[in-house]
Amino acid sequence: MKVLHVEMGRHLYGGARQVAYLLNGLSRFPGEHLLVCSEGAEIIEAIQNPAVAIRPFHFRGDADLGFIGQLRRLIRSEKPDMLHVHSRRADLLSALAGRLENIPMIHSRRVDNPPRWVDTRIKFQLFETIIAISEGIRAVLIEAGVPTSRVVCVPSAVDTERYRPGGDRAWFRSEFGLSEGETAIGMVAQLISRKGHELLFDALPVVLSRHPETRVLLFGQGPMEAEFRTSVRGRALENSVIFAGYRNDMARVIPCLDLMVHPAWMEGLGVSLLEAAASGVPIVATRAGGIPEIVKDGVNGRLIEPGDADGLASAIVELLDDPTRRQALGQAARRWVLERFSVDAMVEGNYRVYRSISGVEDSCADDKV
Repeated sequence: MKVLHVEMGRHLYGGARQVAYLLNGLSRFPGEHLLVCSEGAEIIEAIQNPAVAIRPFHFRGDADLGFIGQLRRLIRSEKPDMLHVHSRRADLLSALAGRLENIPMIHSRRVDNPPRWVDTRIKFQLFETIIAISEGIRAVLIEAGVPTSRVVCVPSAVDTERYRPGGDRAWFRSEFGLSEGETAIGMVAQLISRKGHELLFDALPVVLSRHPETRVLLFGQGPMEAEFRTSVRGRALENSVIFAGYRNDMARVIPCLDLMVHPAWMEGLGVSLLEAAASGVPIVATRAGGIPEIVKDGVNGRLIEPGDADGLASAIVELLDDPTRRQALGQAARRWVLERFSVDAMVEGNYRVYRSISGVEDSCADDKV
């Protein structure tokens, strides 16, 4: 079995990191795998499985029709059994190339926003199977009219060996300019509107009135950074909010946080939440998309309704008031991801889809090497 994977994201954000976990984990199973990615993409360095052949493409964006020809030529030369499109970047271009070469195709869906007409009537029709990374996304697709038989759920995963409790608090305070005794709240997300940064800004005055020693670290980059910085200054929050940027050492950073906050309006699952939970960090988040599959309210974190700034402030204050409860919720969060979101389970779930497409039906466990 030979699978050609397409992941065109330049940075190792949540989706690309999942593809790296998958390709590295597939070393346990027979088969050949090729990865098409952008030239200079961070995923190239993340692939540790020497059996994966990497084919960097020069890619100019979703209007780059020449990408179709590049991919068609690679399909003809490599003759893969199927094409797995992981990224929204170039997904339609990849699907058109695959259809023109008459190759079975799989699409990973990582967002919970309702699909557009062009998705349900054109793009999704080109794929044999759509892999939803959460039950929340699967439900959205089915409600939009995608046949149930063509949508399977394979949850995203977290490397629980890399992300684990502990951390060098002295390094953390020095790195981000925090004083002894200050509490660190983290938010890890692209700087875009649907992640809910403005809701957090709305909640912070109440939080700071109760816990003025709190510092909020915003990790990530995105097109709304200037707007968010202006919003922070306008609310006189610049002494409490740190724009920490995009970092590739979050496995070192996250375990040092006292609390993770994620007030997203929409979220497929939330890889940063899996990483926080694996690190034993309690979470306050919204009941959006697949988030409730990670965060169980009152068990391993707190959930609020999307858009509820008062509820967000109350939940944050509640946990900042009680360090013992924060610790208990963090411990429960790690147990939950160990049970439900292992890399092994994610890899096996994808591999079962490959076997189904290729017509092999016996247990994938029989093929482990």
